[in-house]
Amino acid sequence: MSPRPTEETTGASRQPGPSLRSRLPGAFRAALAPLAAGLLTLACLSLWAGTGRAGSPAEVEVGEGRVFLPVLDTQDTTGVFFDLANTGGSDDQLLEVRTEIGRAMFSDRELTTGAGRMVMIPRITVPAGATLEMSPFTPNVMLSLDRPLAAGERIDFVLRFRQAGEIPVTAVVVPPGS
Repeated sequence: MSPRPTEETTGASRQPGPSLRSRLPGAFRAALAPLAAGLLTLACLSLWAGTGRAGSPAEVEVGEGRVFLPVLDTQDTTGVFFDLANTGGSDDQLLEVRTEIGRAMFSDRELTTGAGRMVMIPRITVPAGATLEMSPFTPNVMLSLDRPLAAGERIDFVLRFRQAGEIPVTAVVVPPGS
């Protein structure tokens, strides 16, 4: 039987490690930042819940819309603009716009060198507690017309939102820029 190795035969000396008492302040300091972040998050969530907005659904209101009268008689596409106000506690999305005078789609302006360009988008987000005033420079509705329009004409639309559901609204035909 061979003898068991000892400190003398291995050349290793045993140093005592830091005691539990000396390691506690470092561990406490390491835990302090996550603990503070958690407490701050809890305080903010409590404040948010206390205002009554935590988990509240979107509440979208739609103002009367405007449909731009096409400038050229041969033009069969125009812009439609609504003012959307979301007074609820969560974002909502405009998913679809229906009308009997044509096919609607969503567009936005992508900034590039110069004036930018129009791009088609799948939906329009209406942030919680915010108002979106559609214009040629913000997300809006493009309408491919089935027939000519007349200034002052009133057109019915149905806007379908993810949370708020379907909202009927009327838009008036106006000259561009008005």
